[in-house]
Amino acid sequence: MSAPNLKIEDLRVSIEDKEIIKGLDLEINGGEIHAIMGPNGTGKSTLSAALMGHPKYEVTSGKVTFNGEDLLDMEVDERAQAGLFLAMQYPSEVSGITNADFLRSAINAKREEGDEISLMKFIRELDKKMDHLEMDNAFAHRYLNEGFSGGEKKRNEILQMMMLEPKLAILDEIDSGLDIDALKVVAKGVNEMRNPDFGCLIITHYQRLLNYITPDKVHVMMQGRIVKSGGPELAQRLEAEGYDWIKEELGIKDETVGQEA
Repeated sequence: MSAPNLKIEDLRVSIEDKEIIKGLDLEINGGEIHAIMGPNGTGKSTLSAALMGHPKYEVTSGKVTFNGEDLLDMEVDERAQAGLFLAMQYPSEVSGITNADFLRSAINAKREEGDEISLMKFIRELDKKMDHLEMDNAFAHRYLNEGFSGGEKKRNEILQMMMLEPKLAILDEIDSGLDIDALKVVAKGVNEMRNPDFGCLIITHYQRLLNYITPDKVHVMMQGRIVKSGGPELAQRLEAEGYDWIKEELGIKDETVGQEA
């Protein structure tokens, strides 16, 4: 199996005829963890939703390939089948479906008919991953995210990622609202996945998550595009100095795109 590759070229995305992503270029390979940071309203979450195929977000131009295939030509379920995973900023609650049932169905949806995961193997894997994330086994039998705290929902997103073993994961503000202990556990799950056959894009406002997950590359997004890239030290400088120095360096005026990023 070849290492995954996501390549975004001159991507432009609109919501209700308002352009949010304004010519974005990015490439992520297997074994790499990339972080995108930026002020509110710059299009970060728009990027994650557009890559996953949310119908609200219209791709007006540009090219996105995933392992050489046209990602934009795929339906949402086809993107998931291809190995793309999105941990959402605000995970939905689904009544009537337990965590365990949801995860087993999702795993089997990616497998060939007749090659479904056995119940015993599934339970062993689920117990192992939940122990790794310090999750009470009772969560397996609760309805999906129903009554979960914000931190529990985020931890559950990481559990889903570890069980589904995607080729590339997009983590949209997975650290939002987490206390330090939960943050460490979430980072532990991401680091456990790190290998040449797995790539990851972390969208975050804060350096603190990157204290526990060392990114290979950090990108700064402003006005709907990536304006600066660097190593982990770039995130550290942003935490210490904010974004004004980048705006001054690049001559960027204060302007938002009018949508939450």
